Amino acid sequence: MSPAATALPASAGSASRGLWTLAWSRLTRDRVGFASLAIVVFYVVVMCASAAGLIAGDWSREVGVSYAPPGFQGPDDPVARSATAPTVVPESAVEDLGIPDPLAGVLAEIRRGLTGAAGAETAAATLPLGGDKWGRDVLEKAIKGTETSMIVGLVAAGLAVLLGTVFGAQAGYRGGRVDDFFNWIYSVFTAIPYLLLVLAIAAVLNQKGTLTVILILGLTGWTGTFRLVRAEYLRHKAREYVLAADAIGASHRERMYRHILPNVSHVVLVQLSLHVVLFIKSEVILSFLGFGVGVDTVSWGSMLNEAQSELLLGIWWQLAAATVAMAVLVTAFSLFTDALRDALDPRLR
Repeated sequence: MSPAATALPASAGSASRGLWTLAWSRLTRDRVGFASLAIVVFYVVVMCASAAGLIAGDWSREVGVSYAPPGFQGPDDPVARSATAPTVVPESAVEDLGIPDPLAGVLAEIRRGLTGAAGAETAAATLPLGGDKWGRDVLEKAIKGTETSMIVGLVAAGLAVLLGTVFGAQAGYRGGRVDDFFNWIYSVFTAIPYLLLVLAIAAVLNQKGTLTVILILGLTGWTGTFRLVRAEYLRHKAREYVLAADAIGASHRERMYRHILPNVSHVVLVQLSLHVVLFIKSEVILSFLGFGVGVDTVSWGSMLNEAQSELLLGIWWQLAAATVAMAVLVTAFSLFTDALRDALDPRLR
């Protein structure tokens, strides 16, 4: 067999490597980016396990004393002693004055009920990462907050990027009045600072909940994706492969989404990862200010909202748990986005 014949399969194999294969190869060589991807995957697994009820399913149950300290700090902390010290109340301060108490029987019945409940389930003096005012486990709250914040970030980012991609494709490909119409809407949305726009819409709706936060963020955060996708479609619609698709009778929709979109998908993917980080931080801000999730749901923002009053009492563990969980995810996602952008850039070999 000749050397040319033996070299042919190797060249054919190297030519078959597509954009995504080359991008994955570059990403695996980036140690920081690949480690960041592993952290993001871990958070996604925690989110799925929490949503399925496998972990943190009873995060609202009162398992410890009020402001139970972390386990590594121990129950002998002054804050823990003040929180766990029983309050001595006389059996009937009114009877000590010689005046009969008309509520003595009712109070005795309530006291027996409370004693029975306390005997059935003893509150823990310490918890792994401490407890909040009501004795709920901060670790389980942080896990449940991870589920809420990541669902908001992922779903809202998907909605925003979808709208930005569709609007940008229509404006960049069709041009004319369609382009003018979408550019007018884009100008209206970008004329108001993003955070003020989100807060104004949340205040007008005056309805808390995860779905409300997703809709607010998703319907207002598409402008950045629109601008980039529109520019890519303006650049690609006059290229030879699009003109060839027109020559063989491809419809406008096929040229927009079957031929051009795969060639700009790397821009869409990078925008998706950027918006996830942005919307996670936006949800935290909304919940911290009282416009986010409801009282029956926990998120990192609601934990930070509770922690601001706890700091006055020296209770720091809920603030630390929410801050560390959010900081690790946001940092890992940002580093992964940078690595993904470099891996998808065809100019970087």
